[in-house]
Amino acid sequence: MKILVCVTSVPDTTTKIAFTDNNTKLNKAGVTFITGPYDDYALARAVELKEKTGASVTVLNVGEADSEPVIRKCLAIGADDAIRVNAEPTDAYFVAEQIAAIAKENNYDLILMGRESIDYNGGQVHGIVGEMLGLPSISPVMQLDIDGDTAKITREIEGGKEQLEAKLPLVLGCQEPIAEWKIPNMRGIMTARTKPLKVVEPAGTDKLTTVASYELPAPRGAVKMIPADQAETLIQLLRTEAKVI
Repeated sequence: MKILVCVTSVPDTTTKIAFTDNNTKLNKAGVTFITGPYDDYALARAVELKEKTGASVTVLNVGEADSEPVIRKCLAIGADDAIRVNAEPTDAYFVAEQIAAIAKENNYDLILMGRESIDYNGGQVHGIVGEMLGLPSISPVMQLDIDGDTAKITREIEGGKEQLEAKLPLVLGCQEPIAEWKIPNMRGIMTARTKPLKVVEPAGTDKLTTVASYELPAPRGAVKMIPADQAETLIQLLRTEAKVI
């Protein structure tokens, strides 16, 4: 079985965000980048399936050269090789197009990725990839087992869970608790240095969207503490200042 795990390189969740170029680009100065947390779950489950079934695991990232430390970490965790599409991941359609192009060349049995990235939180890529490849796409997947050519899946739905079976190949968007995050050990870090990392140029159409501008959210307002015995004052403030009632 051949597994493709698509990962994003995103700012650490503690990063203080700032923009440059007239608020059209993220200012990367001093920013620490990590693997998208939901992609980490996908990778962890892929490595578990590799250990159980002998599958091969390839990591794919659409990104520029500064994303390679993130890719090497994925190799240290247990992926066998990696591919980097040398392009800025500007929108979901462009990224999906690159993933689909790589998948068509290599005939993967299972394509895993996070349910969404934590920078744009679009949650669109897995669905677009499935459409481009003519494959089923299921998300968000909380549990995954493989029995022959059948995937047994539990996914989250509003108000509960849904259990499904689907034939391989297919595309899955993953989330916790599909697996526990894995931390690379020293041996993994050392071997990751020599594992293949292939860089390819982007395929397909030109980028279809451009960023007009980014804006930071409004700063939080001051907090007013109202004594517990002044309920009428609280209600008045909620009505006249917060205007939520």
